[in-house]
Amino acid sequence: MLKQRILSALVLVPLVVLAVLRLDIASFGLLVAVALMLGAWEWSALVPLRGLPARAGFLVSALLAVALLWRFAQNELLVNTVLWAAMGGWILVLFWITSPALGGARTPANAAFKFLLGIAVLASTWLALVVLHSRPDQGPRWVLFLLFLIWFADSGAYFAGRQWGKTRLAPLVSPGKTWEGVMGALTVCALFAFGFGRYIGLHGAVLASFTLVCLVTVLFSIAGDLLESLLKRHQGVKDSGTLIPGHGGMLDRIDSLLAAAPVFAFGLRWIEL
Repeated sequence: MLKQRILSALVLVPLVVLAVLRLDIASFGLLVAVALMLGAWEWSALVPLRGLPARAGFLVSALLAVALLWRFAQNELLVNTVLWAAMGGWILVLFWITSPALGGARTPANAAFKFLLGIAVLASTWLALVVLHSRPDQGPRWVLFLLFLIWFADSGAYFAGRQWGKTRLAPLVSPGKTWEGVMGALTVCALFAFGFGRYIGLHGAVLASFTLVCLVTVLFSIAGDLLESLLKRHQGVKDSGTLIPGHGGMLDRIDSLLAAAPVFAFGLRWIEL
């Protein structure tokens, strides 16, 4: 399994980096939409929706939401509204994670909630990534920074958790995660964010604010991971799919990004960077 994970990463990471840096905004938006639609298909099984028509309906709904945002992506009021709503939504998700039994029963109301949540999460992630990529100050660089921030957070949490992990973070949702892992992720990412901030010429209060935004982004990326774990636990599955060898499904790879992207985009706007 570890060998498969490493091989898949060696293939996928360079391709992702190349796509972020070389694609124009329209092509990048389309590529992100394709990736998120793969995730939408897997989310439909976690609602759960049974049968091809129901799952296809979810996929079409997610695609329509993305298409609508694409149509108005240059409207600052819309962008700010979506990012504010995403921040509020992810704060509510934090409370949900502390009460994982909520929404576990297979009722029409719970299915409807997870259906709408999936549409909102996927669409807001798409918008946040496109907004970042289209920034006039080397937008692709900001997307790449966000991806590396998440990857460093995952690595820091993994190694710190293995070395020192004792205190479970959310034992009823994801027993393998620990508070020591969280601290490892925050430590690594604080150094990375500070170094990147200095590299692009940030100083003083602006540098401190940027580093804080990155740390908050890391915390919410963990929430994104835990949300997917919660949905999988409700359905009694280990992975969201089998698309990527050694890594599971698309959602298993982008779960952290689902929360991190809108939070990071919101944070940069909040500190006027």
